[in-house]
Amino acid sequence: MRALVTGGAGFLGRHLAGRLVEDGHGVVILDDLSTGSRAGADELVAAGGVELVPGSVLDASLVDALVSRVDTVFHLAAAVGVRLVVERPLEGLRTNIHGTENVLAAAHRHGTRVLLASTSEIYGRNPAAGLSEDADRVLGSPLAGRWSYSEAKAVGEAMAHAYWRQHGLWTVTARLFNVVGPGQTGRYGMVVPRFVDQAVRGVPLTVYGDGTQTRCFCDVGEAVGALVALVQEPAARGRAVNIGRPEEVSVLDLARRVVALAGSTSPITFVPYRAAYGEGFEEVPRRVPDISLARELIGFRPQVGLDDVLRRVIAEHRALQAARRAEGPHAG
Repeated sequence: MRALVTGGAGFLGRHLAGRLVEDGHGVVILDDLSTGSRAGADELVAAGGVELVPGSVLDASLVDALVSRVDTVFHLAAAVGVRLVVERPLEGLRTNIHGTENVLAAAHRHGTRVLLASTSEIYGRNPAAGLSEDADRVLGSPLAGRWSYSEAKAVGEAMAHAYWRQHGLWTVTARLFNVVGPGQTGRYGMVVPRFVDQAVRGVPLTVYGDGTQTRCFCDVGEAVGALVALVQEPAARGRAVNIGRPEEVSVLDLARRVVALAGSTSPITFVPYRAAYGEGFEEVPRRVPDISLARELIGFRPQVGLDDVLRRVIAEHRALQAARRAEGPHAG
């Protein structure tokens, strides 16, 4: 295929672009580089098979021009992480709604397949174990940043579904549950790289709340493989599909595992949500996916355990720390 990856300089986008090139596909990345890694994208370009176009999905004419050159779009461009969603909600709303509309409209004009990357945030605070794709959405006030983000992603899903039903556009939505692995930054609130960075540096690991909230973490390589398979599976057309690994772990246990695997002496401390994200922040106590549909459609059976992912992330952070030390005390 010839693929456009919006948000392709981000963590997931870089892994996806690399996988597509490995599989023999051509890739164009569109990214405004506001949160993505220019250096990481440049590495992909230098390795061959990838073209980087700096720009925004909010630029409708640019999106149309790029979509006209490809047969498949992986639409990943979105707000990144809880911290950014809470602190800059307007940017997230614009990107998730107007950006998605631009992509879908261009795809319709040019007859291009679209995979829309969505999120487990769709389900809100529904605490059920094994959230299926038709599970109820349980949300708080739309005036809260977290829920406005969920609403915006839901609008994107609804638009993709409507383009399929009304116009026959080839669309599929992937609802991602906490994808993790090397290359992810903790700058925007991502918990695994944040904990690993703290453990490797020997500073306290900061658990928000009491740490009893649970999440499920999926290896980025397995998630990327699922995205590539979904966009090529005819039976996935018009569907929303959960992608995750249903191994539930509390955030406190995650912190303990990181400390143990890193051989760190870092203590674990607790920070109120109010101090981390401001007044009115609502945490989700539990989020566990049902991946039966992904198993049925593409044989998705994630095998990489959380400890294996954590070891790779720890090794990456140690290498980065060693590189900084080698560069001297003034290294950035």
